[in-house]
Amino acid sequence: MNERLSTGTVALLLIPPMMWAGNAVVGRAVSQMVPPLTLNFLRWALALLLLLPLGYGVLCAGSAVWREWRRYAVLGLLGVGLYNSLQYLALHTSTPVNVTLVAASMPVWMLIVGRVFHGAPIRPAQVAGSALSLAGVAVVLSQGDWGKLLALHFVAGDLLMVLATILWAFYSWQLTRVPADAPVRSHWAGFLLGQVVYGVAWSGLFAALEWGLTDWRIDWGWPLALTVAFVAVGPAVIAFRCWGAGVQRVGPTLAGFFNNLTPLIAALLSLALLGESPRLFHALAFALIIGGIILSSRQPRT
Repeated sequence: MNERLSTGTVALLLIPPMMWAGNAVVGRAVSQMVPPLTLNFLRWALALLLLLPLGYGVLCAGSAVWREWRRYAVLGLLGVGLYNSLQYLALHTSTPVNVTLVAASMPVWMLIVGRVFHGAPIRPAQVAGSALSLAGVAVVLSQGDWGKLLALHFVAGDLLMVLATILWAFYSWQLTRVPADAPVRSHWAGFLLGQVVYGVAWSGLFAALEWGLTDWRIDWGWPLALTVAFVAVGPAVIAFRCWGAGVQRVGPTLAGFFNNLTPLIAALLSLALLGESPRLFHALAFALIIGGIILSSRQPRT
């Protein structure tokens, strides 16, 4: 992994927060139309169908997807089965603003998981970058008024999002355990398909438990159908492909800082939908978050 940012790597890592900002908004919008674990299953079942014609070769007999089934089952559980299930569950009692606020702690968890479980050193620049980036998130949420930040209330869904964020940190570090020159890793669609095959099994199990233990009903219609299509194509296939490639290039710690752009992008999307103009605090937040990314990417002097 090379932690120096290139233009192409920046572009790769900008796409996931854009997709995930939309995912939080639409996930909240359809929270009364479909049970959360079922939404996650529908999302990844469709993503599986989209990936099959692109990477079906990795499912042949003798493939690493089957030989190293424990590795791919863990990746599927953490990234596909659990993270998004917990996020959709969180959106039933929390708001997209709170969910993105909690997810903004991701760089911190990346540092902790990397240090404790993978022996990755924590550099002062990374700590300073985390603080700067989190300050940018706070500016977005407060809209320049710190009283609004203090008025935020946290609910049970926020705790679920904390767990989801920690699991995503484990998932991202686990991605680095698959060598870049591994046969499956060499084809992005095949590598993602290998995870999704197991992830759909996990999410299907969780959805079955949901239907067995609750009395949910699905409110089918165009809004839900379009939502499933969007979350399968954008936040699932496109975002996961870009995130995996970005993590492989710069490592999960630096990649995690880009996630802090999610609440800013969500706020800007809301402004665009409402026809309002960006304000000064948006520029300040953007500068702080980008500053955190740049600072954390600085290499130590040798």
